Amino acid sequence: MSDEATIAAPSPAPPAPTGPPPKVTNRGRTAAPAASANSETSDIPEYEYFIQPGPRGYPPLTEYLDISEVDMMKRPDESNKIAHHTALYHSDYLIVRRGQEFQVKITFSRPYKPAEDKFALEFVIGSSPQFSKGTYVPVFPTKQRQTTWEGRITNTSDNVVTMAITPAANCIVGKYQMYVAVVTPYGIRRTRKESTRDMYILFNPWVAEDAVFLDDETERQECVMTEMGIIYHGSYDDIAERDWNYGQFNYGILDSCLYIMDRAEMPITNRGDPIKIVRVASAMLNSRDDEGVLVGNWSGDYTYGVAPTSWTGSTDILLTYNSSKMPVCYAQCWVYAAVFNTFLRCLGIPSRVVTNYYSAHDNDGNLKTDIIMDENGKIDRNRTRDSIWNYHCWNECYMSRPDLPPGFGGWQVVDATPQETSDGMYRCGPASVQAIKHGQICFPFDAAFVFAEINSDVVFHSRRKDGTLEPVRVNRTHVGRLVLTKSPGDVTRRDITDQYKFAEGSTEERTVLEKAEEYGCKREKSSPPAADVDVVLPNLEISVGDNFELNVEFENKSDERRTVDAYISGSVVYYTGVASTEFLFLTPRVVIEPKMNKKEVAIVESKKYMKRLVEQANLHFIVTGKIRETGLIITAMKVVTLRNPKLIIEVSGRGKVSEEMIATVEFTNPFSFNLENVYIRMEGPGMMEPKSRYYRLVIGGSSLTWTEYFTLQRTGTSRVITTLDCPALRQVHGQASVTINP
Repeated sequence: MSDEATIAAPSPAPPAPTGPPPKVTNRGRTAAPAASANSETSDIPEYEYFIQPGPRGYPPLTEYLDISEVDMMKRPDESNKIAHHTALYHSDYLIVRRGQEFQVKITFSRPYKPAEDKFALEFVIGSSPQFSKGTYVPVFPTKQRQTTWEGRITNTSDNVVTMAITPAANCIVGKYQMYVAVVTPYGIRRTRKESTRDMYILFNPWVAEDAVFLDDETERQECVMTEMGIIYHGSYDDIAERDWNYGQFNYGILDSCLYIMDRAEMPITNRGDPIKIVRVASAMLNSRDDEGVLVGNWSGDYTYGVAPTSWTGSTDILLTYNSSKMPVCYAQCWVYAAVFNTFLRCLGIPSRVVTNYYSAHDNDGNLKTDIIMDENGKIDRNRTRDSIWNYHCWNECYMSRPDLPPGFGGWQVVDATPQETSDGMYRCGPASVQAIKHGQICFPFDAAFVFAEINSDVVFHSRRKDGTLEPVRVNRTHVGRLVLTKSPGDVTRRDITDQYKFAEGSTEERTVLEKAEEYGCKREKSSPPAADVDVVLPNLEISVGDNFELNVEFENKSDERRTVDAYISGSVVYYTGVASTEFLFLTPRVVIEPKMNKKEVAIVESKKYMKRLVEQANLHFIVTGKIRETGLIITAMKVVTLRNPKLIIEVSGRGKVSEEMIATVEFTNPFSFNLENVYIRMEGPGMMEPKSRYYRLVIGGSSLTWTEYFTLQRTGTSRVITTLDCPALRQVHGQASVTINP
């Protein structure tokens, strides 16, 4: 065989690898993996010698000061939890807030001698504690030796020493282990690792040095301490309310919130920065990229989970996620906002749920919501991609923004509803409300997206036969019509629209829009001539199942007769503005005399919309038309939210702490048809854990009654809230207030 042939001969293939692939680690890149799980702990040795062992081994350390007992002073009625506003947490552990002093009692084997004895308290968080990273913090009792956390002895009595510790106001938030370490000439002896000495440190809006400091006690009580919330929904001219139990103090909720950050593999060292925490959480509250807490569903089919309208509070959702380690089904925007609110308040970050009415979801990043019509004025739904949500809920949280110029701290928008990606993930914020109001949309994070949600122009385009678009009508005031949140300390609503935008048409508003354009937001510059005919749709209060008349009024403001070729369309829509099915379509020709009005009446029969209704029972009417004499386009839009039947709740009993009470829920099926697979849920903060009841069938015209016993846990005012849900009827709820006396 020639040399050439020898060289060309193929070598045998290497054997195929068998067994599992090698585990990918940080080895070779970093000395140790970054600690990213608060649930993981390190083993701190009980004895730590300074010297090498002698012939007989290590010398005993038992001759020196020993620790007999450590009292964390963690009962709800003790000074720590009362002073730190954490007495309401259902937890067996000490819970304190950073930047504020708390106390621990240590019982030694003999009286403490300051001149001879040396000891320290050690606070450890995560799996690889290091002093330089703030995950290992020793605290000393003497002024001569202090670290980032301050320590001092406040009292000594016999063998008992009371020591006060002040965590740094920017320390890591989470669950710590605490050790008492005694220093001897030969080494350190410390307490064994015991879960009873674990403790939680939270953000502190009561301390000026903390990044979340909120200098308003009424707002603090509402945005940190209040468990019962009201979330606004419905439509701009027909506002509805939904009660929600945030339950941030319920058993297991704090651990569930810390697990969310663990699941995101958020480095422990970042968990003292509220900006980083809320950005991570806004991605983790939805399941789109990271197996986060909630699965969004707007389809109307909730077979494999709980309908969004059925939830009464956050407790079930967070506890289920923590135990199952799987996303919970299902959510829509107010559920995301409500659970996010629980997360923020539980960790001590002041927060509130905000509702924006007529919220633009602009899919191409400009300041225009484009609605496409044909040449005759009929809306082309296939080509209209942008949508206007009847309402959209997000959160505001309060914090300083050292990463922005002065003046842009305070309330920040964060939004967990997965609408668009930000830095590659479905999340939004924190975006400074002040930056949004003043058009500074270049500032991080996602200010431009939120700015468009409340400032978009609605532009009606006429599509010519050659495919080009011509703007024929611009509505600059429809989007962001009203921004609401709950009033602090009350059950009324609070209009905060002026915190997001200046008055329509004002000089300041024009300046802001020009500023936004400098940063790349495109606006509609054309101003099509205004038509001399107006069309007005009435306000209607209609119950589900009613037949009704829709009176469309045309007003001719000119001195000549006008003829309008009109299109009257009625569709069942989701609250996101997306049409489900069209149930009404009329094409009247309306002739209006000069300076006169003309009514066109459309009869709407329940049988045409009932079987097509989706969960929030919204009917969307759009009237468009072309004026024959001038060729101009007229438009009007109206959302009608149908009234659902109510749940009736009665609460009976003496209303005293630790005494039993009775809640009775009654519901009558008002329809001629049966309701199948009916779920009723009920809960109340400080009174009742979430409970549910299933009814396979509720016959048309019949009633059901559910009675539940519960025990009052603490004084104050609370509410029992209930929801009823089935495939044929969503969004049914009721509530009853309860005053709890000592």
